[in-house]
Amino acid sequence: MTIATRNPATGELVREYEPHSAAAVERKLEAAHGAAARSWRRRSGAERVGPLRRAAGILDSEARSWAERMALEMGKPVAQGVAEAGKCALACRFFAEHAEKFLAPERGATEHESWVRYEPLGVVLAVMPWNFPLWQVFRFAAPALAAGNVGLLKHASNVPACALAIEELLARAGFPDGCFATLLVESGAVAAVIADPRVAAVTLTGSEGAGAAVGREAGARLKKVVLELGGSDPFLVLPSADLERAVATAVRARTLNSGQSCIAAKRFIVHRGIYDAFLERFIDGMSRLRVGDPMDEATEVGPLATASIRDQLAEQVERSVAAGARVALGGAPLDRPGYFYRPTVLVDAPPGSPARTEELFGPVATIVRVDDLDQAIAVANETRFGLGAAAWTNDAGERERLIAELEAGSVFVNGMVASDPRLPFGGVKASGHGRELSRHGLLEFVNVKTVSTWGQFPISSSD
Repeated sequence: MTIATRNPATGELVREYEPHSAAAVERKLEAAHGAAARSWRRRSGAERVGPLRRAAGILDSEARSWAERMALEMGKPVAQGVAEAGKCALACRFFAEHAEKFLAPERGATEHESWVRYEPLGVVLAVMPWNFPLWQVFRFAAPALAAGNVGLLKHASNVPACALAIEELLARAGFPDGCFATLLVESGAVAAVIADPRVAAVTLTGSEGAGAAVGREAGARLKKVVLELGGSDPFLVLPSADLERAVATAVRARTLNSGQSCIAAKRFIVHRGIYDAFLERFIDGMSRLRVGDPMDEATEVGPLATASIRDQLAEQVERSVAAGARVALGGAPLDRPGYFYRPTVLVDAPPGSPARTEELFGPVATIVRVDDLDQAIAVANETRFGLGAAAWTNDAGERERLIAELEAGSVFVNGMVASDPRLPFGGVKASGHGRELSRHGLLEFVNVKTVSTWGQFPISSSD
């Protein structure tokens, strides 16, 4: 079966790709294993980060072409695609600058000579989603390669051109053969790759179902796995907040990438004292968004990535309305070619309804009125997810409680939740486990090796 990609703005077929054969997958696995076991891991830290710096330069110089590729395959507005390419370049430079320091051996607190070394695990398989087709890959690849690991990428089936182009970009940057390869295969082939003894670890960003499946396969073979899964991020607004800034940020936080982001704000939990003012301004902001062709620089909300994603979102809105939610804006797909959904605002969604408990992947916001801080925190924590949370307050006591009590991998106060190469990223509860980015993410895929010796064996400067 071919792997087909369709233009989300029109629904038209763009191109069909033949999946890699079993023989091609075997060649890529063997090349990766060879690089992991014999060549790449033995390079010095300085040698390993040189290609990362060159990759950053390529990403910057070719940002527009990357943005157009993403727009064509999954509908990302080009202005956002250019920013995504720039963020990938930033990650490459960050790990190029800091990897040697992050991996430096550490002395042990013992009476004899002891230290800790950080060594690469080997071949890391990455199963990545379509919504940030460049960033999701580089936030795994940059630290993994810098640490001496090699990467195999199984990308989402609707972004094969992006997947193949990333492999080609890293080769142009100077990574040797076997250090990074794309496996153009269907999802059903992933289990066999995980089971292969040459694969040391797995990382996945995706749905709960995909995470559970990959986690089972990796766990059955006792392989390290990092999972970054879904989110239903709360955005809390309390009376002391700067309302104008909160509303402007709320609109951007809900509609970045046309609302198709795990860390997009999805549930807006607003104190009753400012609820009416917030709602009026928020609806106005959502109604003013420019929806259209993702190739147009002025477009703020493009199409959803596939027809099935649009249809699932429409079905979730319908079920929420049937449960008692009211549509204050939008509430239906746009009547035009492509996979467009109207920017939508839901109010009065009762507890337990899809708008309160499920991840709505698209430009649909749920506004919840609460009476006080206790209720705000309870509503924020009511879902099974725990990826990110944003809280808006200028009260010091509220700030401390929100930071301590919100169940999430990250809490942003008076700002929009975003990933940053300098900070660890990941979730709790059904949003996954493990961390990406920063030193924490780099150390996820290393062997933390304890060394103890007796005698005169000082730590080598090359360790």
